[in-house]
Amino acid sequence: MSKRDYYEVLGVQKNASEAEIKKAYRRQAMKHHPDRNPDDEGAEASFKEAKEAYEVLADAQKRSAYDQFGHAGVDPSMGGGPGGPGGAAGFGDAFGDIFGDIFGGGRRSQRQSRGSDLRYNMELSLEDAVNGTEVQIRVPVMSTCETCNGSGAKAGSTPKTCTTCGGHGEVRMQQGFFSVQQTCPQCRGSGKIITDPCTDCHGVGRIKKQKTLSVKIPAGVDEGDQVRLAGEGEAAPHGGVAGDLYVAVHLKKHPIFQREDTHLYCETPVSFTLLALGGDLEVPTLDGRANLKVPAGSQTGKVFRLRGKGVRNARGSQVGDLFCKIVVETPVNLSKEQKELLEQLDASMREGGKRHSPKESSWTDKIKSFLDDIVS
Repeated sequence: MSKRDYYEVLGVQKNASEAEIKKAYRRQAMKHHPDRNPDDEGAEASFKEAKEAYEVLADAQKRSAYDQFGHAGVDPSMGGGPGGPGGAAGFGDAFGDIFGDIFGGGRRSQRQSRGSDLRYNMELSLEDAVNGTEVQIRVPVMSTCETCNGSGAKAGSTPKTCTTCGGHGEVRMQQGFFSVQQTCPQCRGSGKIITDPCTDCHGVGRIKKQKTLSVKIPAGVDEGDQVRLAGEGEAAPHGGVAGDLYVAVHLKKHPIFQREDTHLYCETPVSFTLLALGGDLEVPTLDGRANLKVPAGSQTGKVFRLRGKGVRNARGSQVGDLFCKIVVETPVNLSKEQKELLEQLDASMREGGKRHSPKESSWTDKIKSFLDDIVS
């Protein structure tokens, strides 16, 4: 099945800025997060699709490769991605080798092997994401074999120079007028042959381990943010540079608050009496509690803004706000006396022609006008 265009997935134009791409991803992540759509089987697929699109378009090199070559430029299975055998740099290297040989400028690639990057998905509570925390995680990784120190050779022996490529790691294939370089099939680019392999790693130079790491989560991180741990990914085969570990943050559903960027939102049920008479209302915040002054005659659905009670931006000093929506709660399980009191109140408000319910009165007038127009 062919993949959708990444720009289409996030709903942005091809000239979208980095900030626009990030905002679009957050919107898609909030909309399709599996925790928010437990009964929607397609939500997880849409969430992963948006995440994949963001990881490419948020990286300048990957985005450039994608813009030039489409999905092939960033697909690992096709050697894609900047610097990969089949990515943007890979295409340049291939043409450079061919035309360099034609004009006498042939060259040999000298890339140092590098271990794979790893990704760890971490679920955080809203409180931990807002305040920051330090978490211990266990990650299965391919680590350098301590017995042979990553060489792959048994103690007392050393790897031999590959006779096929002469230790260069690449061989030159002559095809008529053209000459093409490719990875040596004998040593697979390492330039060495292990004749007496290490008994622990069987000549690979790496063994699988469970690594325990401490991850410091900065205050203010949001859904989709990543914390990079340099050099904590997989070890490179036979030495080289270790990859990085990316800890991806996912927020758990909160029982009270919803987060959007640096702002928080919540709904607070209140009594009819409080809205009618006005008074003090205690509302929750991430710092504890705050008091609201509710004016008399407030209507259900009114939103109060508490400035500075939101989330501090992880990349700056900006602090969002808390938006509290009050919703009237209809009383239930009324006693006979309570029902009679309500009936008396209703009768009293209907007397004298005063409009105690302006919206209801306005609605009644509109209905009457509408019906009069039909009759006439």
